[in-house]
Amino acid sequence: MRTSPVRRRSRVLVALLALASAAGCAAGPSVRPALVENDGKPTSASPSATPSVPLPPLGEPQSPSLRWADCDDDTRQRIGTPGVPDTLHFTCARVTAPLDAPGEARRSVVRLLALKVGTGPVPLVVVNDVSGDPGTVYAARLAATLPPAFLEKFSLIGLDRRGTGLSGPAQCVPDDIRHDLIDADPAEGDLQDVLDAARKAGQQCAIELDDSQTALDSWRSAGDLDELRKQLGMDRLNALGRGDGSKVLSQYAVRFPGQVGRMVLDGVPDPGPDTAAVLDAVAAGAQSTLDAFATDCAARKCALGDPKTALTALAGQLRQNIAPLTDDGVAFGPGVAMFAVYSGLAQRPRWPELADAIVAARSGDIRPLAAFAAPALHDSRAQPSRLDVTIATHCNDSQTRLSADQLDQVAAGMRAKYPQFGAVVAQQLAWCGPWPVRTEPLPPAGATGAPPILVTATAADPVTPQVGSTRAADQMPTAVTITWQGAGHGAVGSSPCVTDAARAFLIDGKVPADGTLCPA
Repeated sequence: MRTSPVRRRSRVLVALLALASAAGCAAGPSVRPALVENDGKPTSASPSATPSVPLPPLGEPQSPSLRWADCDDDTRQRIGTPGVPDTLHFTCARVTAPLDAPGEARRSVVRLLALKVGTGPVPLVVVNDVSGDPGTVYAARLAATLPPAFLEKFSLIGLDRRGTGLSGPAQCVPDDIRHDLIDADPAEGDLQDVLDAARKAGQQCAIELDDSQTALDSWRSAGDLDELRKQLGMDRLNALGRGDGSKVLSQYAVRFPGQVGRMVLDGVPDPGPDTAAVLDAVAAGAQSTLDAFATDCAARKCALGDPKTALTALAGQLRQNIAPLTDDGVAFGPGVAMFAVYSGLAQRPRWPELADAIVAARSGDIRPLAAFAAPALHDSRAQPSRLDVTIATHCNDSQTRLSADQLDQVAAGMRAKYPQFGAVVAQQLAWCGPWPVRTEPLPPAGATGAPPILVTATAADPVTPQVGSTRAADQMPTAVTITWQGAGHGAVGSSPCVTDAARAFLIDGKVPADGTLCPA
């Protein structure tokens, strides 16, 4: 297989890095779930039904083959923000897995970066969204938010999924094209410019990625996790997934039910085959999250006022004037601005920062708000763009392709229903228009034969809305669902109630009642 220069550079960087370096929830019946009234100590809970496969005991590694090396300095540099205490220590290793491209006889391999943090004897693999922090960075940040009991029992193993972070990143979309892919105007126009940009992106990715273009998907990422399990020396995989990282774990449970240990899926994408309908629910979730953001802003008496009014005014301001440029020279129009706000809503701890950024943008300083869009637009060897691999993975995971007329019809409907984020979400359909259509059948849902799997949902989630996570859980015979009535993307680490339920499930083996609710 021909290896592109970008991929060669990425592999070298990975090698250098590796070498240089709650409260509880009260359970209620599944038909009418109990609402937790406080965040006091958890009461004992029993699952609503006895699973056919019991929750397996926690094992410890036997003859692991990974070679860990210190990567403290590199990790803190990648995180780039305070908040990770000096008491945490990071080591890194490389995981080798077959590329397994369609039509390719497992000749080629991918080299993935893994990070370990915590002193616990049991590995707990952490998998994040492809559009979010790379798994290694997410694990480092998550470790700083979890109760000490987690890191005494577990070592978090963050994995940069194939095509993300420092695992052979999918750097294939030209810089100027990335801007056009996320610049759909929230209030007017069609998606023709986005579709044209998607055609150019698809053509360039076909050249740069070669065989790996269609091998960047959740099904093969699940196979990577099994290679990681073997190299960790574990009989079963204990794991925590967030967003579409949870999708990877759900497909792992389908592929390898006998190797499933204790798994928590923190917000699962809707598994429905109609991507347009799925994204409609995502846009609805984003609008609900904006309402929660407004409530939070009012409670804090922030200077923003009503966010919807402010965002409408900001979009009009950017539309009427020549779009200002970011520090990287990218035009900051209304589409990019709404994409930045959408990205910020997914990061609950940064809501005060997001509110201040919108106020600053209204006053002419776009830099704070542009920082929320930078991970998608900015591209470097150390911090590759997240947009390229998001397009590759989501398009490879879907068989939905719409014509230009269908795209415009869907976008018009979503703009009308969801004024702030309809176009932001609808443009994702245009990204996949020119992408190769998946020829393999979509993986089945289910995970029959797996032990209980804990699925957490968030009432107002702009990335994995509650309705989609619930539908995904309904298709998993052994899923047990707990819902946080809060807002933001993901509940573990944000809701003390959900975090403690996850702790009890992972450490103590306590399965909560299906349908348990946690307060906002």
